[in-house]
Amino acid sequence: MGVTTMEHEGVSMFSKVLVANRGEIAVRVMRTCAELGVRTVAVYAAADAGARHVRVADEAVELGDGPAAETYLDIAKLIAAARATGAEAIHPGYGFLAESAPFAQAVADAGLTFIGPSAHAIRAMGEKVSARELALAADVPLLPGSLGAVADADAVREFGEAHGYPLLIKASYGGGGRGMREVAGADAVDDAFAGATREAAAAFGNGEVYVERYLVNARHVEVQVFGDHHGNVVYLGDRDCSVQRRHQKLVEEAPAPGLSADLRAAMGEAAVRLARAVDYVGAGTVEFLVEGERFYFLEMNTRIQVEHPVTEQVTGMDLVAEQLRVAGGAPLSVTESGRPPRGVSIEARINAEDVVDGAFFPAPGPLEKVDAPTGEHLRWDAGYEAGDEIPSLYDSLIGKLIAWGENREEAIDRLTAALAELRIEGVPTTAWVAAHILRTEDFRANTISTLWLERSVDLVPPEPESRREVVVGGRYYYIPYFAEGATAPGTPQPASNGEERRGPAAGASRRRTKGGDGTIAAPMQGTIMNVNVAPGDAVEAGQLLFVLEAMKMENPVKAPRDGTIETVAVAVGDSLAAGTVLARYAGAGE
Repeated sequence: MGVTTMEHEGVSMFSKVLVANRGEIAVRVMRTCAELGVRTVAVYAAADAGARHVRVADEAVELGDGPAAETYLDIAKLIAAARATGAEAIHPGYGFLAESAPFAQAVADAGLTFIGPSAHAIRAMGEKVSARELALAADVPLLPGSLGAVADADAVREFGEAHGYPLLIKASYGGGGRGMREVAGADAVDDAFAGATREAAAAFGNGEVYVERYLVNARHVEVQVFGDHHGNVVYLGDRDCSVQRRHQKLVEEAPAPGLSADLRAAMGEAAVRLARAVDYVGAGTVEFLVEGERFYFLEMNTRIQVEHPVTEQVTGMDLVAEQLRVAGGAPLSVTESGRPPRGVSIEARINAEDVVDGAFFPAPGPLEKVDAPTGEHLRWDAGYEAGDEIPSLYDSLIGKLIAWGENREEAIDRLTAALAELRIEGVPTTAWVAAHILRTEDFRANTISTLWLERSVDLVPPEPESRREVVVGGRYYYIPYFAEGATAPGTPQPASNGEERRGPAAGASRRRTKGGDGTIAAPMQGTIMNVNVAPGDAVEAGQLLFVLEAMKMENPVKAPRDGTIETVAVAVGDSLAAGTVLARYAGAGE
């Protein structure tokens, strides 16, 4: 453990911490450090030189010009930056190297403190197959799954024949929905296995996958655990994260609604048993699938979660401050598990994404305006301000809007009102999607599952369909046409239930795969991961033609209409600008 050089309320504390991350979580960590009197060091890629986390930090170190692999993921550069600035500890945030056992070990070997669990715990829980084995030994319920990694598509089919469909193929070393594919039946195995291994290798450097049964009517509930160097491990409550698209969360709340006291306690105790099995220290989250009164282990995230603010609001704790204190050797400030939560907190993730026919396309670009509501029970955690730019190289999260209420209905109403006040211009966002979700009867009645959003909710932006499209600087923009008496997107409009509704902010970009002029174009900047079409192929509207990776997510590019493909202009591995022609229909002009 690194040297600690100052005291805060009788607790040993670091004097300087390097935050090995960017965006919202880096700013969040720095805010708590400032409150505790701890100086912070930012690291940044050259493209992030003017980023908000750099502006907030006390000092900053450039990591060079290049992709994340050469900057934020370069362990040697991060260790060197900590040493050069005299930082005693490194906080990894979430994403990037937050769950990297080699990084945690390198920090310890350098005589610094890693603000998180040990390399052993990260390795044990990060490798999903070994995590299942530990869960089994700790008497934590598991879904039927492969005993280890599966070697090929045939092994997946054998598992399906033995246990039934649907299945999930999942990256052994992954998380966040990457390297994951649902398999509805035997005929879908080959494509799903190829897609999962390809995405796992690209995202985590290891294409190994395993398989497990897929529950189609389950909720995603996670338990916040915390451990210290004195052998104490507690659970601090639970969260519901069932509102998801492509396994990425959109709305989270604490506590998870509708759970019986017995089920809540059983999950919490199971999470503590699992954490104890690896001598866990720091903040961690154990994720479960819940169906009725039964729950099944999903995975453990060995870091602070994106959705940690909802737990903070119902416990009154600062979890980042607790991380710092525990890493400095202090015992947990809470030694009793399962303390009753105070009220309800709900969080909406606001991403720079364009929702087109239910698909979420990353939408990088400059932020012209960011105006978030304020109030006693509202919180806005953001990594950007007006004038900043959402880059295409990283996650699309702009910020998180969180609301607290005495009860669930009050929290929902308060967050709904706050989303109506939120103004972000320059890029399209998911704010209107969150508002739509909160207004649905299913969400209010808590009759949802992890598949609810994708299968039961019609996500059509409440805006006029008539528009003109233009390309400026390689990005698609739309110029809406309004009939006489119509109102601009973002203006309150009457809804069928008498409530106000809001569309995306004016000036939002709208990505299309074209097709009207006979071309199929890249809807965003990215890299071609898969080509499923060749010249001469007859295709049907909606058929998957290309897979484009952008901002760490794979995005399907589908045929906009029936026809015959005359030319294919790209190959796997090509890096493209938005608007690049991918293919042309027969008869299209050059």
